[in-house]
Amino acid sequence: MKKVYPDATAALAGLLKDDMTIMAGGFGLCGIPETLIDAIKLSGAKGLTVISNNAGVDGIGLGVLLETRQIRKMISSYVGENKTFAQQYLAGELELEFNPQGTLAERIRAGGAGIPAFFTKTGVGTLIAEGKEVREFDGERYVMERGLFADLAIVHAHTGDTEGNLVYRKTARNFNPMMATAAEVTVAEVEHLVQAGEIDADHIHTPGIFVQRIIHVADAKKHIEQRTTRPRAA
Repeated sequence: MKKVYPDATAALAGLLKDDMTIMAGGFGLCGIPETLIDAIKLSGAKGLTVISNNAGVDGIGLGVLLETRQIRKMISSYVGENKTFAQQYLAGELELEFNPQGTLAERIRAGGAGIPAFFTKTGVGTLIAEGKEVREFDGERYVMERGLFADLAIVHAHTGDTEGNLVYRKTARNFNPMMATAAEVTVAEVEHLVQAGEIDADHIHTPGIFVQRIIHVADAKKHIEQRTTRPRAA
């Protein structure tokens, strides 16, 4: 099956629609599928539910979809760096489902593994547990969380081959591998595209069976979310 597409718009053709659910990899601005996000913006798809650890920052990453008001709901862990997000949420224009970060990661992993729900101690006795089933195991209380599965997952990888096998680099690995398994269709943007068989099988993080479409983004931007410096010595 031909998996390599010439650009992001072509790779997303026929996949985008209003009111769909999209998983977007990344942590802060590290490992975000920025080229695919920009193509979603250009598509005009609206009413989106987006599952992502955070919402980028103003003007970068998912922040561009917030500016165009294409996102209806975020399922996230941390959104503190995005003023547009805060403004829309506080004005009642954006729905938010907050998750402890580990719970969000496990909900995505569970969805990819076909597990509809699981129990965790995290959040018991807090607002997180309101409206959810709480059950006791071995004398401890646990809250039930549902697995997450999306219509589309968009991920960013350092290296990919023409069969869709992916390798992530360092911190950019974050949420990308689990999201790649937890959607009907996964589209990956890769910085280095090689031929099938060129990646050592022991180095593959996401097997190609989970990836349906790929684009090559050789000049991927590497944004710095928080730049901290000290004065240069005289």
